[in-house]
Amino acid sequence: MKRSHGFSLMEVLAALALLSIVLLGVYSGISTAGRIVRSGDRAIERMDEVRSTQAYLRSELAQALVMPFGETDDGDPVVFAGASDKITFVAPMPGYLSRLGPQMQVVALVADGRDDYRLEVSLFLLPPDGSEPKALGDPQVLLRGIHKGTFSYRGMDEQNKPMDWQEKWADGRRTPSLVRIALDLDGTTAFPTMIAPLRIDPSASRNGFSLSRGSRGPVVR
Repeated sequence: MKRSHGFSLMEVLAALALLSIVLLGVYSGISTAGRIVRSGDRAIERMDEVRSTQAYLRSELAQALVMPFGETDDGDPVVFAGASDKITFVAPMPGYLSRLGPQMQVVALVADGRDDYRLEVSLFLLPPDGSEPKALGDPQVLLRGIHKGTFSYRGMDEQNKPMDWQEKWADGRRTPSLVRIALDLDGTTAFPTMIAPLRIDPSASRNGFSLSRGSRGPVVR
């Protein structure tokens, strides 16, 4: 009778070692592919956040209204307030929110942890009786993961000549012509510097409205 030959112990161990190496390579490839897909998904989500934030800001700033929401120490109406980290203006809201009428919007850079900031918008209803604006819920976050950022403004001076970019809009009685928003984000996604034009007449607030002391409602002359 012929004797059957099997595998020796060394051959079995060598085969198991080779199989382990192959399986490890397959797992490593699958894991790497999964990380690449997840990273790509995060990058796409981040870019979508940037695009939606810029689209919202462009749309709302383009619709800014010459509607007073406050007054200066001299009793003049304030229709636009701009600082390096905050913008305040009045504009109609999109969609169903527009049924509440024009609302005061405050777009601000707010500390979000030790080193980062978030960009958020707060909405305020302007009561028809001229009383103080009333907050409509909590602030809504537009964008997180911001290392640093700044807002700047450009408009026309009293002689109707273009001014340089300013980090603070000093004359709240009128609106700037352009608003520039520059943000430095974490990660590899960039926030292209955004320059949004205001389509209203910057001089309209000086010529068309006055605000009596003690009242926040516009009075048309």
